[in-house]
Amino acid sequence: MFKQLESDPLGERHPAREVLTRLKLNDAGLIPAIAQQHDTGEVLMLAWMNREALDETLATGQVCYYSRSRQALWRKGEQSGQVQRLHSLHIDCDGDTLLLKVDQTGPACHTGRRSCFYLQVERDTVVVTSDPEIDPETLYGKDRGQ
Repeated sequence: MFKQLESDPLGERHPAREVLTRLKLNDAGLIPAIAQQHDTGEVLMLAWMNREALDETLATGQVCYYSRSRQALWRKGEQSGQVQRLHSLHIDCDGDTLLLKVDQTGPACHTGRRSCFYLQVERDTVVVTSDPEIDPETLYGKDRGQ
């Protein structure tokens, strides 16, 4: 289906359910989902969604992921209060990656940083590019979660 969509003109519309059921999930039934701040373009994090998480996100407007470590749905901000509200959802040309444009409340990273991408490789070193905005123990207590 996604190959067919390549030749569609600007403004062409297709039923969402028809397109969403053809997403290319991996063998575990997951698809990568990149979260980006809708108004600044800042890349916040990458997580995974299954069909249930995607359906819940679209139904509620609050972003829900699938936690591979917990093997359960992960409603962003359910512990920390740092929620993501869905602004728009985009599918890449192959149907195997999602881009979620969100409105992020506070930090997106479990380290208390705004973005999970705070380590920058510069030749033979890695530089920390931001401080935590909130102490992780404040967000999660002594049992830091994601």
